[in-house]
Amino acid sequence: MLCIPLSGIHCALYVYRRVRCVRVFSDSGACVMKVSVVDLASPSAPDEFADSLHETGFAVLVNHPIPFSLVQDVWAQWLAFFATDRKWEFRHAPGEQDGYRPLDGSELAVGAKVKDIKEYFHVYPWGRAPQPESKVALELFDRGRQLAETLLGWVQQAAPAPVAERFTVPLPKMLEGSHRTMLRVLHYPPLTGGEPEGSLRAAAHEDINLLTVLPAANEPGLQVRGLDGSWFDVPCDPGSVVINAGDMLDLASGGFFPSTTHRVLNPSLADNRSRCSTPLFLHPADSVVLDVVDGAPYTAFDFLNERITAITGEPLRPLPVDVV
Repeated sequence: MLCIPLSGIHCALYVYRRVRCVRVFSDSGACVMKVSVVDLASPSAPDEFADSLHETGFAVLVNHPIPFSLVQDVWAQWLAFFATDRKWEFRHAPGEQDGYRPLDGSELAVGAKVKDIKEYFHVYPWGRAPQPESKVALELFDRGRQLAETLLGWVQQAAPAPVAERFTVPLPKMLEGSHRTMLRVLHYPPLTGGEPEGSLRAAAHEDINLLTVLPAANEPGLQVRGLDGSWFDVPCDPGSVVINAGDMLDLASGGFFPSTTHRVLNPSLADNRSRCSTPLFLHPADSVVLDVVDGAPYTAFDFLNERITAITGEPLRPLPVDVV
């Protein structure tokens, strides 16, 4: 099985259009979520992936080009890094995006009352990063970006004409000239018992960006909210990669490829271990127009600035001159 049933939810592996699927059912028997497990070696992978992204906002990939050994190297090197005081040398400055965020500087998800229980590092090709940890991180960045370009091409091809006409440029080309794409290396530390009441490793949220490439983490905990509001576990089979649509793709497609709410639960006492996760957030170039609002173009920068300001209380700074 590829997921663990939750209370009141029944989870089963099905074949749908010859595609392996994780289906989740409510007690009423209604199917509330169906996420395809797409074998990239299959000739039908493009259609299978696009169907799953349209129906659920998510897909799980196997036989993909990101080596599991590389992901394991990132886990090992960065978990060791987070355990040292070296991380404080890279603490981010107000308004900046690269560098280290400590537990007390973690995010407050939109609508949440307490901050997430996590520390993390934003890795950009142009940003500050430790050595040698940045070498494996940037290799994972490059491989994830190449995979995302292929996947966005599949989404572009599968989009119905009315949806494709909304895209001001083809989806893969939205990434051209972008300096916002970022690898986030996340460390969710073991719980101490002193966390604020109601806090989670990651509160319910949607991703801001266009597409997220997420190699399976070293520990479970990621959940997705189904169509009826119920939560279910996302598979974290070693070596698999989870893909989800972000808010920018949702907006650009008029909701055809939905951005799905997800969260990371706290571990049980028996599983109270560090969790390392490495999502790659694919962003369009700042000038890409995602929509038209009140007759005016609404760009990727406009959207990102609004969301970053809402989350951090700090407006997004322009990128360094030597980057652009």
